[in-house]
Amino acid sequence: MTDKIEQIGHSSFQHGKNNRRIYLMKSAPEDMPQLLGKLDALAEKKSYTKIFAKIPADQKKGFIDDGYRVEASVPGLYHGREKGLFLGKYFDEERKQEQHPDLVADVLSAAKAKRGLMGGMGEPSSICRPLTGDDMEEAAEVYREVFASYPFPIHDPDYLRETMDHIFYYGVWFGERLVALSSAEIDFDNGNAEMTDFATLPEQRGKGFANLLLTRMEADMKKRGISALYTIARAYSHGMNITFAKHDYLYSGTLTNNTQISGQLESMNVWYKLLALDIMA
Repeated sequence: MTDKIEQIGHSSFQHGKNNRRIYLMKSAPEDMPQLLGKLDALAEKKSYTKIFAKIPADQKKGFIDDGYRVEASVPGLYHGREKGLFLGKYFDEERKQEQHPDLVADVLSAAKAKRGLMGGMGEPSSICRPLTGDDMEEAAEVYREVFASYPFPIHDPDYLRETMDHIFYYGVWFGERLVALSSAEIDFDNGNAEMTDFATLPEQRGKGFANLLLTRMEADMKKRGISALYTIARAYSHGMNITFAKHDYLYSGTLTNNTQISGQLESMNVWYKLLALDIMA
């Protein structure tokens, strides 16, 4: 069962049993401070062990006073001007503790050593382009093969079509087969985009398809006037962390035991890149 997306007032959040958490995606100032109590009540009712929140920095005090801690921050995330914070509040001591600190440190060290060192860009005959609604059956098949489970129902072609108003999907074709995917989830109101949902078929890995996808997405986001890009990458996996470091993204923090992927809770690293020339990191 995938997580639900719901609203309290003008704020939106995702929650479900798979991640055993609430993810506050948008927090409206007019909903504060009552919003915090309502989220706590939902977490208690559903026996969730974490609330994860993405908020503008000017809302920080209310969350910190309510027991949240800052796990990552991205300058210019909101409108290219205001810092964005990724916060965590825990209802279980075990979930609060990183289980694999040495592995997280090793992944970050390997990624930072590759910063700016661009790798391969796919096969000469590969084609990278945005997906259309007609491509979604094939896209769902790729996601089903790569991910046994996922926080969102990306295995469902209808879900992929329904989200195309704000999620822009990209694919790489090699020969006549779709072999790699990614997406850019755009927050048009705040001028940022999450670069996410990267998937390459197992037999096609190591050919630079993720680099090709990320390069294309960055170019498209810049054309759309998006000023801040970020990703939430698996902290125990070298591949995507290295990919984003190669593209000059900066590491900004680790979200502890944050996301269920393929049946296990994993910590996630936040990386970001600012596109507007007048924004200083």
